[in-house]
Amino acid sequence: MAKKKIIRKKKKSGLKTGIVLLTLLAFIFSLFFYMVFLRPATSFDLDEATILIPNKKAQKVYVKPIISNIIKPVQFTTFLALADIFGYWDDIKPGRYVFKKDASVFTIFRNLNSGKQTPVKLTINKFRTKKDLAEFVGEKIECSTADLIKFLNNADSLAAIGLDRDNAMTIIIPNTYDIYWNTSPRSFMERMQKESNKFWTDSRIDKAKNLKISKEEVYVLASIIEEETNDNEEKPIIASVYLNRIHKGMNLGADPTVKFAVGDFSIKRVTQAHINATSGNPYNTYKNKGLPPGPICTPSIPTIDAVLKGVKTEFLFFCAKPDFSGSHNFAASDVEHMENARKYRRALDSLRIH
Repeated sequence: MAKKKIIRKKKKSGLKTGIVLLTLLAFIFSLFFYMVFLRPATSFDLDEATILIPNKKAQKVYVKPIISNIIKPVQFTTFLALADIFGYWDDIKPGRYVFKKDASVFTIFRNLNSGKQTPVKLTINKFRTKKDLAEFVGEKIECSTADLIKFLNNADSLAAIGLDRDNAMTIIIPNTYDIYWNTSPRSFMERMQKESNKFWTDSRIDKAKNLKISKEEVYVLASIIEEETNDNEEKPIIASVYLNRIHKGMNLGADPTVKFAVGDFSIKRVTQAHINATSGNPYNTYKNKGLPPGPICTPSIPTIDAVLKGVKTEFLFFCAKPDFSGSHNFAASDVEHMENARKYRRALDSLRIH
């Protein structure tokens, strides 16, 4: 019996020793793994650092020095080992990568190797022309302003995604979007098209049908209203004026469209000279019936929805109030409108605004 107890004690002792050794080995391995892969490896002092890898320069000779600038020398050796083992240099993923201070080698390598980019937050507000939009986007992502303008003006490129030069801007819905830095002009427009399709719900499309105009025409009309006023309460009423004029076959006579035709939105007072000078321009709604062929800016969502409200009025005219409050006087008759316009012109003359 004594011998059996001794044997059992030896077995228990050996088992405990084995567990201790395994625990020690696991600890050593964990410590090694942490020291090599998981400990802070960045060499910069700011809260974060950004690496930009252009499509045309996704090569080892270009990328390696950039990465070495953000990783401490000792940990960079580990990065090089991982890059060689997993073939990173043969398949470098272009893009924008943002790393927080104290990121580990493992995090840096994993994101770069898998192409896990940090998107750019692109906030699109009001832009009046394709050039304005292209200049803004060209400053935020890799594709140049010139490349985006070229795409927006190329009939064949636009046709490939179901657009044309007139309606291309109607898919731009002002909002904030996460966009990958290395997005191409076509990919950018396809993304905007996707967002536009999401915006135009069945409910919004049905409202446009009730107004007897297309969603593109709603957008164009909203762009004019966006330039007419900042007063959200007046926007549905102004929309009703223009819709009434369209349905009666009257010219819209919208001053902002003349400013767009002239190419100068700083004009304080649209004159007959401006109207005559742009008589051949399709955006001049004093000379041409109906809506212009495209939008004159990218209208806000509230302005688009103001058109879709479908407010019913008898108004055919509106004129800015002479107190320059930004509000308008509305009229159903020509006589009433002429009196409102006379008061406004007198106010402009008193301030010598020409």
